[in-house]
Amino acid sequence: MGQFGMGQPVRRVEDQRFVTGQGRYTDDISLPNQAYALVLRSPYAHATIKGIDATDALALPGALAVLTAADVKAAGLKPLMTPIKLKNRDGSPMVVVPRLLLAEDTVRYVGDAVALVIAEDLATARDMLDTVMVDYEDHPAIVETARAVEPGVPQVYPEAPGNICFDWGSGQPEAVEAAFAKAAKTARVRLINNRLISHAMEPRNAIGDIDADGRLTLYTSSQGVHDLQEVFADEVFGLPREKLRVVTPDVGGGFGTKIFPYPEQALVLLAAQKLGRPVKWTGERSDSSQADAHGRDNVTEAAVAMDADGKFLALSVDTIANLGGTLSPYGPFIPTLAGTMMLTGVYAIPCASVRVRGVFTHTAPVDAYRGAGRPEAAYVIERLVEEAARVTGLSSAEIRRRNFIPAAAMPYKTALGQTYDSGDFNQTLTEALRLGDLDGFEARRAASAAKGKLRGIGLSSYIEACAGGSPEDARLVMDAGGKVTIFIGTQSNGQGHATAYGQLAADALGLDIAEVTMVQGDTDRIRTGGGTGGSRSVPIGGVAVTRAAEALIEKGKRLAAHLLEAATADVEFAEGRFTIVGTDRSVGLTEVAAKAKAGQVPDGETPELDGDGRFKPPAATFPNGTHIVELEVDPDTGGVTLERYIVVDDFGAVVNPLMLAGQVHGGIAQGAGQALIEEAAYDPESGQLLTGSFMDYGMPRADLLPQIEFHLRNVPCTTNPLGIKGAGEAGAIGAPPAVINALIEALRPYGITHIDMPATPHKIWRAIQAAQVKAAAE
Repeated sequence: MGQFGMGQPVRRVEDQRFVTGQGRYTDDISLPNQAYALVLRSPYAHATIKGIDATDALALPGALAVLTAADVKAAGLKPLMTPIKLKNRDGSPMVVVPRLLLAEDTVRYVGDAVALVIAEDLATARDMLDTVMVDYEDHPAIVETARAVEPGVPQVYPEAPGNICFDWGSGQPEAVEAAFAKAAKTARVRLINNRLISHAMEPRNAIGDIDADGRLTLYTSSQGVHDLQEVFADEVFGLPREKLRVVTPDVGGGFGTKIFPYPEQALVLLAAQKLGRPVKWTGERSDSSQADAHGRDNVTEAAVAMDADGKFLALSVDTIANLGGTLSPYGPFIPTLAGTMMLTGVYAIPCASVRVRGVFTHTAPVDAYRGAGRPEAAYVIERLVEEAARVTGLSSAEIRRRNFIPAAAMPYKTALGQTYDSGDFNQTLTEALRLGDLDGFEARRAASAAKGKLRGIGLSSYIEACAGGSPEDARLVMDAGGKVTIFIGTQSNGQGHATAYGQLAADALGLDIAEVTMVQGDTDRIRTGGGTGGSRSVPIGGVAVTRAAEALIEKGKRLAAHLLEAATADVEFAEGRFTIVGTDRSVGLTEVAAKAKAGQVPDGETPELDGDGRFKPPAATFPNGTHIVELEVDPDTGGVTLERYIVVDDFGAVVNPLMLAGQVHGGIAQGAGQALIEEAAYDPESGQLLTGSFMDYGMPRADLLPQIEFHLRNVPCTTNPLGIKGAGEAGAIGAPPAVINALIEALRPYGITHIDMPATPHKIWRAIQAAQVKAAAE
């Protein structure tokens, strides 16, 4: 293994370009004769559109067009549709509603797109937004998740009575009922998994262009160009795919939110068609807050049945999942098939029953956000296990140890149908507890008390499923100068793909990583691609890269045999050279590539040194680990300070430990942010978004977290040829329950057993005041 090979802490090769301002993002692209577009959004959560008058807007100097739903219909464009078709528990189909590119007669959330204004410059486009007159008839709205199913609340769609999109279930409800009937003890929780806005550094954006032959090009920040090409060409515009090129340059963060297609991407293409020139839309932070797909927003009631020794007998989970005012493409998938199979967590639970009701509300659509269903599942089971510890009187560690799936039981099929291939959950817990110095905790608690502070310690033992599903293809091409280009259909959003793939290719080919470059994000240059999501890029794309490198070497052997006048079987490859076995006759990789480019290849071979690789995972990977949080609470203010954060993870084989740590740190920041400060809140009376800017939405900052103590205790993965388990979402999965469990431990002297996320200082202070009043009354 060279200095750039698998397992080496190589510094990211992208960073020099990024930190010196040499990145090229969609907003950096300006095309000749480019026009500018802005979206007119609804100020109402629920209203009828009685009319739109664009006369004054179009009279402004520099105004070019105002597109409405009538223009979309006239052009024959189709709406965005979810590919997810769930069955209800009674076997009937879920309610499917289209996501309109522009609202037709009704708006269903604040920020719903009503019109696209286009002008010669941005200033004129802003003036046009102010002068397009829309006649709205305002109606009552429902924004609260649990109340959406109550009788008498406003209905979002007439075809979805009770606001129910689907009533889905899985598991063994009869067995669960029987287990609860005979249980010695039960633990129950009611949890809110708060709504979040991903707020990537780079807002969403799109540029539509058209050439003289009518071929369209979409430039957009995304997590994969091929899915967008398929949706917009096949489904929305009804075009052959070769008539639409999709390009994604550098991306400033995705977090799941940029996986799916959005109306604005179709609208700029339609605008380019109508005007015959490029049209650019760059979202602002208000667009992100109002119209990006939000994340989470579940209300869950869960219970676990136990025998007299605290062994789990059965799990019951009932969730109401907010889908928003229309269906984002994967919205129905996230709270059902994406996450519920992980609800049993790392525990040997004989039977489980799950019910999920997806509900419409007058809020922004909800879809995948870092972890996409698995953080929700981990939060449910880890908060429930903590409640089980309280009910039984066992410690947090002991209740887990009594119920862990043993390492010797792998592979293990859970009650919800997931088969874990590997993992030693007791190992990560034991190591985390050792690092956390639990023996010294009471002394630290006493020291905090002497300062008038409350101290708590809490943990979570998480597992998630990722890096399964669709295949990925990679192509490696070496030029005559010995430089290798990787062509691959994943899409880096800041994770460091060029480094990780470069390490794998450089290691296989015996090159310096500086000789390897990567091409992503262009449907004209890359044939296929599954994009980036679900921590799939390195576990799946990385295997494809190694296989492409192996194919390049095999072709190189054939070319070298031709050059050396030997049999291919007699040629071996090592350290960048092809050698005839048992001789000193050899030729270097670069020379073979140069000779190939010059046409010196045997019959039947293309004049290029290249290789193609593909990998389709047979199953998911299952990263897991233990998070331990120690914190202080100021009872006078409710303020929380995270004092220590320890995580021990099992990610299988590691490509780059430096980048891996960065992924974990980022996920923990988002998870701790959700636990303590982040929430997309709507006013229940008006339906207005109350957290539409950073003045009101609590973003994690540097002072939220202590130095994260990151450790690995890896068990090789058996479902991935490289042994890699996905790691991009793990931090966001383990953090929320660990933080809340630690908080509840700190508040235990007040008899407080639960606080919903986000546990803001005000919420904590109110809980303390209520507990003190209750204690005084008793």
